Amino acid sequence: MAESLKSLLGEDAPQRLATLLHRAWSRFDRKAFTALAMPGYPILGLMARGERMADALEQTLPADFERAAAILSSAMDPPLPMDARGEPCSDGRGYSAFLYLPYSIFISRHGLEHFEAAMDAQHALTQRFTAEFSIRPFLVRHPAATLARLAQWTADPSGHVRRLVSEGTRPRLPWARRLPALVADPSPGLALLEHLRDDPSRYVRRSVANHLGDVGKDHPQRLLALAGRWMSDAPPPRVQLLRHALRTLVRRGDPDALSLLGSGHSSRLSIRSVSWAPARPHIGDNLVVTLALHNPEAEVQTALVNLEIGYVKANGQLSPRAFSLGNVALASGGVVTLRKQLSLRQMTTRTHYPGLHTIALQLNGRRHPLGDFFLDPSPLTP
Repeated sequence: MAESLKSLLGEDAPQRLATLLHRAWSRFDRKAFTALAMPGYPILGLMARGERMADALEQTLPADFERAAAILSSAMDPPLPMDARGEPCSDGRGYSAFLYLPYSIFISRHGLEHFEAAMDAQHALTQRFTAEFSIRPFLVRHPAATLARLAQWTADPSGHVRRLVSEGTRPRLPWARRLPALVADPSPGLALLEHLRDDPSRYVRRSVANHLGDVGKDHPQRLLALAGRWMSDAPPPRVQLLRHALRTLVRRGDPDALSLLGSGHSSRLSIRSVSWAPARPHIGDNLVVTLALHNPEAEVQTALVNLEIGYVKANGQLSPRAFSLGNVALASGGVVTLRKQLSLRQMTTRTHYPGLHTIALQLNGRRHPLGDFFLDPSPLTP
């Protein structure tokens, strides 16, 4: 995983970035930049590579931030295009958008006292990479001015810019600086989302859902109240947005969240069969769980179905995590087979430990234990 992340800023990135900058500013010293960036570069991780190139930019760009920001903006390739669904798509550039990570770091370091120039640079940057990390220091230092600018950007023609409004103000954005003020009171961010809830871009709406999910971790009642209001006369894309936003509460079996999604009733579906393979997996395997649900009732039965795995933590305790299997509607006597493949490889987001894990099924939030399996250490472990 670490190696794949590093590859987002490959070993040719300093030379490639130097070429872009020299194209925009003929006085840019490519040799000096690469000489500063390259020592020890191959052994650095992704963020360290970005930091190293940002250090080199500091010594090779003009000291005046506004002039430096103008050069950075001029050195950018055209914005990334979006497809018909409003999803970003590649245009065959042959390099990762992370090439612009040093720009983000440079702007966040040096742009705080040059608000207008920094905002212009981030407006351009987010259309090629992202400015969700660099915008956060501005929300801390200049909250009113930054929120006012983001409010303007909710109507920007670019879906990349509109997504920045939501993603940049997420209270708990992964891998990013926490925003304590928005964690404590999410109201400013929620006011921005009101303008984006029916955005034509699926990319933007997914960010809105993730933002709401962040809010729900600290203020579940605020999320439920907003979801109840938004659900009124909601078009299908907004309903899907709210399903995603409420997923954590649904997996906890929250009755209000389930009710909002039409799954607050008790399901009468029965579990006809369940199996998983391998029966005794090792860390690194894929675990495939297969189960069949049956409707024994005379009426149609519906259910929101989640598969719950109780993962063993380092202290030996169990930590449950639910995985969506979707919504099921079965006519009388109907049977449906559901299958889920789960990776037991070590991940940056989850570490697997040997021990007895549990499997359960959630039907409209009600938990039905299915059994347990023992996870063995990897056979490659010495």
